Amino acid sequence: MNKIGRIIICLLLISAVIILGIYVWKVFDIEKSNPYSYVTIGDIPMPDGYERVEGEDPEFGQFLRSLPLKPKGAIIKYYWGVIADLQELNYAVVDLPLLSNAEQCADVCMRLRAEYLYNKGRFSDIHFLDVQGNTLSYNGGKSRDAFEKYLRKVYNVANTYSLCQEMKSRPLTEIQPGDVFVYPANSQRYGHAVMVADVAHNPETGSNAVVLVEGFMPARSIHVLRNWDDSHNSPWFILDETSDYQTFSLFQFNVTDLKCFQ
Repeated sequence: MNKIGRIIICLLLISAVIILGIYVWKVFDIEKSNPYSYVTIGDIPMPDGYERVEGEDPEFGQFLRSLPLKPKGAIIKYYWGVIADLQELNYAVVDLPLLSNAEQCADVCMRLRAEYLYNKGRFSDIHFLDVQGNTLSYNGGKSRDAFEKYLRKVYNVANTYSLCQEMKSRPLTEIQPGDVFVYPANSQRYGHAVMVADVAHNPETGSNAVVLVEGFMPARSIHVLRNWDDSHNSPWFILDETSDYQTFSLFQFNVTDLKCFQ
């Protein structure tokens, strides 16, 4: 073999090693849950050129950004402790234990809203509709046991339909932390809900980006959604405000599906 041939073979071998290294790096490191060991949702860096949106209720946004994350490599588990399917949707696991095997997508959104109000001592503001349109108000004060018992009751009688009924619509251009993308079930598809945990705005382009938190069915660990379309392995989703729908996780939401708590 001549010198040129040996050089070509060496270059091919080097290329193969580099490609293999990138593959191993992606599979065994970067694509793990919480790959950069962030401590809270708020520690996840915003996209370049973006500025955080505090929203009408900055304390609610701060509460959501302060949600703790489990360490790098944490996996989503079902309520009963078994490893869940669809791990690829998981960017990071929120370090918050589930209260019931009925705590699914809409329930997680109600749980996070209720946890915020409970932590602020705003007990009279904790109320949700059931599927019949009845208001379920919390009246257990500071008792954590009473609070969790109340939430488990809500989980059994509320869902995406009731959540849609009690929330009001918000334009996509005005999206804020604590908003929820939600639609009820119909004959064509299951209902689903994801909560907006953080929002950032790019003043030059006018676009908004969001970090989303999700629960799922069967009940499983609350988690930050992974954005597989982002080449930098970021969980931020850049919203396309010219489109009639947005796709997150396995679900497609209409722009009219953005809601906020009243």
